[in-house]
Amino acid sequence: MTYKEWFLQHAKKHQNILKKLEDKTPSDILEYFKFENMVKNEQDFCLLYKENKKCHNIDDLNCYLCACPYFRFNDLGIKEENNKTLYSFCSINSKKGSIFEVENNIHQDCSNCVIPHKRNFIKKNFDRYWLNIMKNVEI
Repeated sequence: MTYKEWFLQHAKKHQNILKKLEDKTPSDILEYFKFENMVKNEQDFCLLYKENKKCHNIDDLNCYLCACPYFRFNDLGIKEENNKTLYSFCSINSKKGSIFEVENNIHQDCSNCVIPHKRNFIKKNFDRYWLNIMKNVEI
């Protein structure tokens, strides 16, 4: 699956959940998107939920911004670096982020960065229409 395919599928899942929460406040919505609640009520939102496994091992993991608004990708490649194609990167160059290389490909590794999963960050960037927050992810 490409980044774009995943991203668009995820946007639809997110939208469907928000339809169920139309009458809820932003605080209620953030509460709903807590990992523990999502595992129980939205099994199809994330592949890891079926294993009751977190993508980031932190307390109070919030899944509202599952994809990070600072993640940039292009399935066709962004640029060439050292004879390899860069497909994704962090637009803020997070200190917790890194890259991983496979054969001729370079990808962003966000596994140690928890910025988009913290309640205060989500609250600050909240929009009921997830794609408004994510509008710059694809380049």
